[in-house]
Amino acid sequence: MTSIFASLNPPTLQGGRQKDTGEFIFPLPEMVQDNIEIVPLERTGTVWSYTVQRFPPKSPPYNHGEEFLPYIVAYVSLADQLMIETRLIDVAIEDVEIGMKVELTLMDFKRLNDGETKQIHAFRPIKEAG
Repeated sequence: MTSIFASLNPPTLQGGRQKDTGEFIFPLPEMVQDNIEIVPLERTGTVWSYTVQRFPPKSPPYNHGEEFLPYIVAYVSLADQLMIETRLIDVAIEDVEIGMKVELTLMDFKRLNDGETKQIHAFRPIKEAG
């Protein structure tokens, strides 16, 4: 199974859980072994830590055809499962806080080799009701 997204709307990340230990795994390995059960991961979590990428990553493999803009990279804790490294979007750098509640979303990511735009996982702040 190569996709990290279950075909659900809203999107859900697929992770693995080791049958013998209960430990969660993300991303899934290319070849899922018999001792790993595929499970949906939580769609919401909290920002555990973050940093700001203020300079362009090495190219290739990243595409720098457009002007580079700093972006937020965070570790998001998914309750009782694991932490994942992810982009944070739809939030100003100065508004990010440790412990901020976030939810899974998708963002466009342009591939360097063929120019094709793919969607990758990201998290954004959960909007408070009211």
